[in-house]
Amino acid sequence: MGSSSMAGIWPLAVLPLLLSLSLSISTTAKQTYIVHMKHNTKPDSFPTHHDWYAASLQSVTSTPDSLLYTYTNAFDGYAASLSDEEVEFLKQSQSVVDVYEDTLYSLHTTRTPAFLGLNTDLGLLHGHQAMGVNQSSNDVIVGVLDTGIWPESKSFHDSGMPEIPTRWKGACESGPDFSPKLCNKKLIGARYFSKGYHMASGGRSFLKKPKETESPRDQDGHGTHTASTAAGSQVANASLLGYASGTARGMATSARVASYKVCWSAGCFGSDILAGMDRAIEDGVDVMSLSLGGGSAPYYRDTIAIGAFTAMERGIFVSCSAGNSGPNIASLANVAPWIMTVGAGTLDRDFPAYAVMGNKKRFAGVSLYSGAGMGKKSVGLVYKKGSNSTCNLCMPGSLEPQLVRGKVVICDRGINPRVEKGAVVRDAGGVGMILANTAESGEELVADSHLLPAVAVGRKVGDVIREYVKSDPNPTAVLSFAGTVLGVRPSPVVAAFSSRGPNLVTREILKPDLIGPGVNILAAWSETIGPTGLETDSRKTQFNIMSGTSMSCPHISGVAALLKAAHPTWSPSAIKSALMTTAYVSDNTNSPLQDAAGGALSNPWAHGSGHVDPQKALSPGLVYDISTDEYVAFLCSLDYTIEHVQAIVKRPNINCSRKFNNPGDLNYPSFSVVFTNNRVVRYTRELTNVGAAGSIYEVAVTGPQAVQVTVKPSKLTFKNVGDKLRYTVTFVARKGASLTGRSEFGAIVWRNAQHQVRSPVAISWTQL
Repeated sequence: MGSSSMAGIWPLAVLPLLLSLSLSISTTAKQTYIVHMKHNTKPDSFPTHHDWYAASLQSVTSTPDSLLYTYTNAFDGYAASLSDEEVEFLKQSQSVVDVYEDTLYSLHTTRTPAFLGLNTDLGLLHGHQAMGVNQSSNDVIVGVLDTGIWPESKSFHDSGMPEIPTRWKGACESGPDFSPKLCNKKLIGARYFSKGYHMASGGRSFLKKPKETESPRDQDGHGTHTASTAAGSQVANASLLGYASGTARGMATSARVASYKVCWSAGCFGSDILAGMDRAIEDGVDVMSLSLGGGSAPYYRDTIAIGAFTAMERGIFVSCSAGNSGPNIASLANVAPWIMTVGAGTLDRDFPAYAVMGNKKRFAGVSLYSGAGMGKKSVGLVYKKGSNSTCNLCMPGSLEPQLVRGKVVICDRGINPRVEKGAVVRDAGGVGMILANTAESGEELVADSHLLPAVAVGRKVGDVIREYVKSDPNPTAVLSFAGTVLGVRPSPVVAAFSSRGPNLVTREILKPDLIGPGVNILAAWSETIGPTGLETDSRKTQFNIMSGTSMSCPHISGVAALLKAAHPTWSPSAIKSALMTTAYVSDNTNSPLQDAAGGALSNPWAHGSGHVDPQKALSPGLVYDISTDEYVAFLCSLDYTIEHVQAIVKRPNINCSRKFNNPGDLNYPSFSVVFTNNRVVRYTRELTNVGAAGSIYEVAVTGPQAVQVTVKPSKLTFKNVGDKLRYTVTFVARKGASLTGRSEFGAIVWRNAQHQVRSPVAISWTQL
């Protein structure tokens, strides 16, 4: 490498020092870092950015194979294996913006289409021809970044599908257990990205789990489940060991699926996720679905947010799970405004099971247990028996066999996996388990395919049963199972585990955006692992029932694919707006949505705009569209440095000459109002008419008594399709209202005879 090339990377004064020290840097423990480069400073002497990045790295390390990935779409820079000393040297370069440690993300781990109004027997989405939308979705490609794919699943059959779109640049990669020939006209892409994971494990990652091979194949089940939920083909007679029997299908049955395996047994590393997003953008996906996440961080330090920005700019809709850290407030992941942040709710389907006590009292719960059962004879019931302080949680090794053998054991929910608790009871000689909720999970019931007879019950029932054991000298119980029940009321209910707002990264952006079905969801499964995911579970099944925002996210991804097919010119922001402003906030008893965590009413910090309604989303009437330039103005209003904004936007000429007075001025489909030391907050929004010409809308406002909400104008007349009209909302906190630390909620609805365009409002009071 000539000196002119080196000078393009480093200040001349630093070169002698680097040349003398680069070879002497100790080979201390290395880890993966993501290096953010100033994209526009590449010297002409390097043919490509890859060459430049490689030279940048070689100037500080003599270790071969240090370069893991170079990114061309999702990020300006590369991922590399570096020591602490090498990181410090890189940071001295004028071409390096910053160097970040790799981040570990985690997975946010039938009847759903009918519940959402997508039952093809009734005609797909009233007002739109079923065949028209379905056939046009043949051209829509859903990219799923997850644990890989089980290509033999019937959910990925390609019967009757036309040829793959010619614009598709993706591929099916080979591996020891995966042939590219396994792909077809449905599953049109399968790639894997493991370098970050491999590096984090010291190069020994695949020795830790012998079954885990470097290939696109799904050894976990999660990726197959999410991919089939989003766009799985119809499969008749699907069930989990007899439960939830019926036809399984994804949201967009005719859309194509491309799988990007970025998650491994230890989790999902940011460097691998970014590489997967980078490739998915290049391959040509239309929708990107990520059922994974970490904690919240500034957008310029959020791998997923950075990759999603480029995707959005290229017209790709990005849907992410909100996280499973509810009901704790401010527990959200994936909160960037250009990402659809999806929470979880229940279906109108349940799997009832019963626990009958010795005092003849019968309590209802849920279960997916499918074995022989425990008969009709009651046996002893125990709780908190033994010297181990964790025996109430049924942690591994906590139960004393002489105390639980032949009995039903009550296990408190929490800490370790629910199905593991049952295995602990079984291994200690117990014959059944009552899994009892505590205050944290409230009345939320999640069904599991337990290895022994087991019933999950809510906190209130759990407390009654615990008290029975304490007060009765000879407590007994017997468990029974009742299969699958439909038409459950009320539903949907917000899942207790679904992560909650407020959004601590940007309080002025209301998150989550909406909720979708995420509790007890039936979808395709990997046949290398049992339905519980435990190594001791030797059962095999083609379908499994799972819960989590991991399950709700692909529902929204699939519905977005349908909207993309119906409205190919709509931007990701327009699609997002259509989904949000048509969401509903009443359950099937016509009552406001409830929260499973406490049984009280839900609010927008739990359900966002409400529960997705695909039928109405196809014809929203009006949309709140957002351009890339508006997102840049939003970022500039956050007091980020120019380098921070460039890390996300990846444009060399950003100067933040345009910024909003308040981040909440972004043309977002919802409102988050934060009163600090002020009493007045004013936001302006712009609506685009995607309905009929000559449409007239009038506004209706609901809000707390402590705040006066005024909308001007109160009537909007759209003469033509595509017309854009603005309005201003003024929020005035009434004098004398002392509400510091409080939050209130309301809504702004633009409506006419055909449409209701609804935006939730969250109002909070804080002090600087």
